[in-house]
Amino acid sequence: MKAVLFDLDGTLFDTAPDFVVVLNQLRQQEQLPPLPDAAVRSVVSNGARALVTLGFGKDEGDPAFEDLRQRLLDLYLAHLAEKTVPFPGIEKLLGHLAANDIAWGLVTNKPEAYTVPLMQAFTHLPAPSAVICPDHVAKRKPDPEAVLLACRRIGCLPREAIYVGDHERDIIAGRDAGMPTIGCRYGYIDEGDDPANWGADHLVDSAGEIWPLLQKHYIEKTELGTRDPGLGETL
Repeated sequence: MKAVLFDLDGTLFDTAPDFVVVLNQLRQQEQLPPLPDAAVRSVVSNGARALVTLGFGKDEGDPAFEDLRQRLLDLYLAHLAEKTVPFPGIEKLLGHLAANDIAWGLVTNKPEAYTVPLMQAFTHLPAPSAVICPDHVAKRKPDPEAVLLACRRIGCLPREAIYVGDHERDIIAGRDAGMPTIGCRYGYIDEGDDPANWGADHLVDSAGEIWPLLQKHYIEKTELGTRDPGLGETL
């Protein structure tokens, strides 16, 4: 195991609170009442288009759709990272990876214009070795192109990495790239979807389960064991 790759929204960061705020701000501008948090969380992973459809009942063919989408994105860019936080257990997990010389990377369908400023708000975290957005590839997930590009940037083979995500498209991308996968049941799961049907090699209910899983299945044990960043000594 040389690298762990993560999806962003719903896997690494809980970005839904900022989307709840900006979607309801836009609804207020349109004289509509706010939507409940749970309704917004359920579609965050599907992007701004899905949020516009949820918030205004309009599909892409509607003349008002593109204006609403752009206004939503402008609001999001102005407010991203105000309420977004890493999911519980992520900061400790990234610390474990850094202490054990395992690179981490980000493979997301979130455009670079929003991913980069969001990541800049979390400079206290260990820096990723690769950040791959749809701007960098011809085909976005579930195509494996972005995952394979992350491996090349990091300098590892796909079989030496693992992909972690909260949507079936993440699992398909990782599997088709030739790497094991972890499905996150704590993420933004579409209504009626069942992560057990994604075909992931592993499923976790919290980010705190990922490091023990990696230790058990993928990290080579040595006489010295693995290092604990909190203790600064071997386990």
